[in-house]
Amino acid sequence: MTTVTAPARLPGVLPLAVVRAGVELRGFLRERDAVIFILAYPVVMFAIFASVFGGENQAGMTSTGEVSVDFARYFLPGMVATGLMLTSFQSLAISVALERDDGTLKRLRATPVPASAYVLGKVLQILAVSVVQVGALLALARFGFDVPLPATASAWATFAWVFLLATASGVVLGIAFSALPRSARSASAVVTSVVLVLQFISGVFFPFYGLPSWMQQVASLFPLKWTAQGMRSVFLPDEARYLEVAESWQHGLTAAILAAWLVVGLVVGVRTFRWRRRDDG
Repeated sequence: MTTVTAPARLPGVLPLAVVRAGVELRGFLRERDAVIFILAYPVVMFAIFASVFGGENQAGMTSTGEVSVDFARYFLPGMVATGLMLTSFQSLAISVALERDDGTLKRLRATPVPASAYVLGKVLQILAVSVVQVGALLALARFGFDVPLPATASAWATFAWVFLLATASGVVLGIAFSALPRSARSASAVVTSVVLVLQFISGVFFPFYGLPSWMQQVASLFPLKWTAQGMRSVFLPDEARYLEVAESWQHGLTAAILAAWLVVGLVVGVRTFRWRRRDDG
């Protein structure tokens, strides 16, 4: 009598995503150049700019008078925002394109692991790296440059939702954007160019209130500007809101725009994501 054994069932999506996250994290840590650029870049840039301009203030005339903020304190939110974009959007836009070109995605597609576990694994890996990156940046700001950190639960709650929305939108937009470069060789140049332009027009390296109005309007179409503004509402004193173009932190609009980009990234990503190279059928 022959006994038929039922095939073993795969674990659920979440356990598989956790396993994939471990694989993704180990792969990320092996790429030392990526670790240095993506993980350490905002920390190093903050240290350089805060050391050079640490004695200066960011000041502006508003309807309520002059508002002045120490440079290091003003610069920190922009570095947090750009760090999240590098870790999520730039990292995935390049790495997914590379995995598509070298056949990793094609081989993964042939396994029983669902696509949702692959994407969730990426999300968990990005979250882990982002937490470490932001933690290192805040520690340097606090203990190296005496930048005060938020002291209220509401400020940290704002930090949490801006962090999560910015990271989530960056992940899905990075995966969606990975389909745009024609090859992995061109992915780095294309993605890095986009990131650099957004950094310069979104109030990361320069005070947003000092940029030309047309540049402010262009930047307002993209998530980085709103992530930086949301982070400024966390780390700057409340009167600094008068330095913003609208003289308000615009939390509702920030959440709406980041959420809208999250939806756009999901829709575009689902429609354009490819497991194979263009020339591979």
